[in-house]
Amino acid sequence: MNYMDYLRKERMPLIWCTGCGNGIVLKALLRAVERLGWNKNEIVMVSGIGCSSRTSGYVDFNTVHTTHGRALAFATGIKMARPELKVIVCSGDGDSTAIGGNHFIHTARRNIDLTLIVFNNNIYGMTGGQYSPTTPLGGWGSTAPYGNAESAFDICGLASAAGASYAARGTTYHVMQLDKLIEGALLKKGFSVVEAITPCPTYYGRHNNQKTATAMMQWQVDNTITAARAAKLSPEQLKGKIITGVLTDRELPEYVEEYEKLVDRLRAKESAVLQTT
Repeated sequence: MNYMDYLRKERMPLIWCTGCGNGIVLKALLRAVERLGWNKNEIVMVSGIGCSSRTSGYVDFNTVHTTHGRALAFATGIKMARPELKVIVCSGDGDSTAIGGNHFIHTARRNIDLTLIVFNNNIYGMTGGQYSPTTPLGGWGSTAPYGNAESAFDICGLASAAGASYAARGTTYHVMQLDKLIEGALLKKGFSVVEAITPCPTYYGRHNNQKTATAMMQWQVDNTITAARAAKLSPEQLKGKIITGVLTDRELPEYVEEYEKLVDRLRAKESAVLQTT
C-alpha cells in the first residue's frame, strides 16, 4: 500500500521522537483501513491532547483535535449526529484514563459504536514525563522521582468491566498482531478498545532501565504473552507478564441503535395521541 494516500503530506515530517512507537501504531491503523476498503470521507478521527493525539493532524480523514481528556465526549456527539460515519478515537494512556477516565467508563457503559486506540507509553510524554495511570508500580516519573507508589490501570480490564463489546492489547513489536487487533476493533459493533503498548524512549525508557528504543522493544518480547498461551498457565507463571490478543469480544446492545428505538417509540406514541385528538 501507499501510506501517503492516507496522510497529509504538508504535515510531514512527524514530530515524534526517534524511537517512539506511535508511528508504528499509525501505520497499523492505516493498513487496517486499507484492507477494509473504507472511504476516507466516511471516517472521522478524534483525538485529545498528547503525543499520540497528534495522529489526527497527520491523517487525511475528517479530523477533530479536541481538548485534553474529552476526545470520547466529542466522538460520542459525532456518532449520535452522524451514525453512518466510522468514528476512530486516538488517545494516550493519560488522556484517556486520567483526565478522560470518566468519559472512558461511560462510553464503555453505553457501548456506543466507536473505536478507541489507546497509545500506552506508561508516561505523560508530551508534558514532561509525569507518571500516568499506567506507569508501573515503582516506575520513575518526573512527578515520582523516587518511584511510583500507585498500581497501574488494566486498560482492557477496565473497558471490559465497564461494558465494552471488544477489548484487545497489542505491542509495537508484534506488528502483524496489532494490525489484526485494530481491524477487529474497526469491524466490531459497539465500543471497541485497542491498547497499543508503545515505547517512549525519551521520558520513560531511559529513566526506567530501558536505555534505548531497541531495549524497549526487547522488553516487549520478553514480557508479553498471547492470550492463548496465557490460558494454559497458572497465575504464578503469569506474574509480571502482559497478556496480548483479543481479551473481550461479545455482542451487547449498542447505544445509538437503542436511542433510535427510543425515539421511534416516542414518535409512535405522539402520532397515536394526535390521531385521537
